[in-house]
Amino acid sequence: MAICCMVPVQNSSFNIILPQQKKPYTLATNPPKPLTLPIHIRPMNLTHQIKFFNQLNVNELYDLLRLRSEVFVVEQNCVFLDQDNKDQYCYHLLLYADGVLAAYSRLVPAGISYPEVSIGRVISSPGFRGAGLGRIIMALAIQNCHDLFGPAAIRIGAQTYALPFYQSLGFVSEGEPYDEDGIEHMEMMLSARPS
Repeated sequence: MAICCMVPVQNSSFNIILPQQKKPYTLATNPPKPLTLPIHIRPMNLTHQIKFFNQLNVNELYDLLRLRSEVFVVEQNCVFLDQDNKDQYCYHLLLYADGVLAAYSRLVPAGISYPEVSIGRVISSPGFRGAGLGRIIMALAIQNCHDLFGPAAIRIGAQTYALPFYQSLGFVSEGEPYDEDGIEHMEMMLSARPS
């Protein structure tokens, strides 16, 4: 059995008894640092799940809400109520890298946020940025919207700094920029897929 992750411990040591071991294994207070490669060149095992709200287990729900809070509230310094009473009516797309939640999006049926189907709360974990997971989560979100809701148009409310990214996926800006919780946004639309 191998220990695959390290927890930083300062000025102390502790013992772990592995299942096939009679004596404790002592972790040093200053273990050598593992060699780490930049995330964009590390091989990753990517998996994803799409679940309706009531199919999420408590750990999945906690992980996605924590990730959303970590980025939308803490990192973007935006105090707002993320739990907006829409989650219960949505599908939740979770993208895992090596078993860790690395990206997420919410697939919203028509009539909840907009008259059209929409994709919201698109996010990638800060620890996985630069690995192309934003493009992967959006490609999966678009495909799953079409699978779940048909080949309808998809509307999003994009943060304006990300407009070029969404344009590269086929979204077109509509209307004027607007303020949402202190961050400038723009509505964008992806045309309906031919059936």
